[in-house]
Amino acid sequence: MYESLLNYPGGLFGSFERLRRELDEAFGTAVLPGSIRSVAAGSLPAINVGRTPNSVEVYAFAPGLDPNKIEVTVDRGVLRVAGERPSVLPAERDGVHVYAHERGSGAFARTVALPDDVDAQHVNATYRDGVLAISLARREAVQPKRIAVQ
Repeated sequence: MYESLLNYPGGLFGSFERLRRELDEAFGTAVLPGSIRSVAAGSLPAINVGRTPNSVEVYAFAPGLDPNKIEVTVDRGVLRVAGERPSVLPAERDGVHVYAHERGSGAFARTVALPDDVDAQHVNATYRDGVLAISLARREAVQPKRIAVQ
């Protein structure tokens, strides 16, 4: 009936999970990332990083943001995506009590270590349907070339 004990209404494990989320929200994430490529659980926004023969592609899933307020920078081989998601929660003074808060809000910054062959002069970023797509061209000099045998 219930997929796990975490989903059991009023269950002890669900209460612990809610408490952990509230503490993480109040004091920051409790689990620190081990390296620049790994992040703590719940990091905002979720990202995918991939590579094609001609580019490195980064997709950040960040619905509800104003594209003009997203900051994308490349510096010394590190891509940084920063911004802020406004809270949509009603104020406590309105007599509304929030019982579940699963969508993160507030300022965020994510960094991605880039391969050495990325050309920082050729970066394209677009935001559509809540997805920030960043394409970073790879240097042509380091791309594999086919040599004709005579």
